Amino acid sequence: MDKQQRETVSSLFAIAASLERKWTNDWNTHNTLGFSKTHILLLEFLAIEGPKRPSAIAEHLQVTSGGVTVLTTKLLKSGFIEKTQQTTDRRASQIAITDKGKELLDQSQQQIEALVSNMFGMLSHEELATLQTIFTKCLTK
Repeated sequence: MDKQQRETVSSLFAIAASLERKWTNDWNTHNTLGFSKTHILLLEFLAIEGPKRPSAIAEHLQVTSGGVTVLTTKLLKSGFIEKTQQTTDRRASQIAITDKGKELLDQSQQQIEALVSNMFGMLSHEELATLQTIFTKCLTK
């Protein structure tokens, strides 16, 4: 990597960190649901993929198994997810979104749309698609 590439990568690193902080601050400022964005991402994952083992949730969200426990405890207590034992292996549990959780996910979409509009609203559809491609490519390497 040459000097110019290093400087550009360093700048991108700083920009990515700033975007993450801005996203988190905006979410925390405007959040009326009482759940973190990671809670919402967990609910969305379960809504799309169906019941999952905690290890699959940890891998998808890129958190530790302890992190999954912390995230799911609040959602379980509130009735937004449920934990079931597999019939073939009683030691293995699965987490599933409930109807109440789907309602919370629907409510969160309005907040997410406002945040996305605030952060990326000035970009065209093509620019957003390019960003998505680039970010996805960076995550899959």
